[in-house]
Amino acid sequence: MTEPLAPGATIGILGGGQLGRMLSVAASRLGFRTHIYDPSELPPAGDVAHLVTTAPYEDSDALFAFATTVDVVTYEFENIPTLTLDALEDHAPIRPGREALRVSQDRLVEKEFLQGLGLKTAAFADVPDMAALATALPQIGAPAILKTRRFGYDGKGQARIMDPTGAEAALAEMQGAPAILEGFVDFSHEVSVIAARGLDGAVACFDPGENVHKDGILHTTTVPARLSASQRTDAVLLAANILNALEYVGVLGVELFVTPQGLIVNEIAPRVHNSGHWTQNGCVVDQFEQHIRAIAGWPLGDGKRHADVVMENLIGDDMDRVPELAKDPATALHLYGKAEARAGRKMGHVNRIAG
Repeated sequence: MTEPLAPGATIGILGGGQLGRMLSVAASRLGFRTHIYDPSELPPAGDVAHLVTTAPYEDSDALFAFATTVDVVTYEFENIPTLTLDALEDHAPIRPGREALRVSQDRLVEKEFLQGLGLKTAAFADVPDMAALATALPQIGAPAILKTRRFGYDGKGQARIMDPTGAEAALAEMQGAPAILEGFVDFSHEVSVIAARGLDGAVACFDPGENVHKDGILHTTTVPARLSASQRTDAVLLAANILNALEYVGVLGVELFVTPQGLIVNEIAPRVHNSGHWTQNGCVVDQFEQHIRAIAGWPLGDGKRHADVVMENLIGDDMDRVPELAKDPATALHLYGKAEARAGRKMGHVNRIAG
């Protein structure tokens, strides 16, 4: 068993966006320093980190210099180039490990992994070309959704196929990228479980949250979610199954569809997750501290919820509402320090305490 990191150690974070920012804040509360690695100038996490390296993810010299300053490496997004990981892993432990990234970076690999655990997913088929799409559509049925196997997020990299006549146009939207066809799932609502696993194999899960999306971007997460006691138990056990199969260390997000036939896994995210932001004001130990605890080898918090919470993302010109939101005594503001509010850009979130 690796010795836990002592306060004063440095945690390296790949990615300097809002998740990296909130991880840095959580780390600082536990006495750790953070070193952000990000290609962009003035990333949001840079405001609250001890050190920032601005360099491409393929810059081996910069990566080596970064690795020599940190005691452990983690990340705020899953699409990290393999070259980056190759350059780092001989110098500092990477947590969560590479297997979680391998599985989550490719939607086809992810679906096959989940089914291998006996978990339910949407019907799917590999679509490398038009011939494969023409074969898959009668099997999957329409409507269906065509997605790039890699690099899609917040509704990007996907196209709906309402009937076979739309297949060619949908494939053109993939711009030559390998794709996967997924069948539509008849679900009542979506929930997500934010779960954590420590270096010692201990697992702790937060209460499932109920998600509502607008324009492909998460709009609100509400806890408690509408779930029966058995569904709640199934969701937590399912997440723990995934964590253990990956020998995971850190926080993982698991998105689930609630259907009459049971819970269907939509996708997994090997990092802290937008739908877990409610934990900042609903739990003693939030998802960001939980992740830092896990990768540092500390005991996990239990994730117990002490309040009902509605989290709402602030997107683009939602920032105009900040003065009014700041007046609400039941609302906690979390702003990301981004200089420019653009359409579709996550600028912050609010947690409303409902009980």
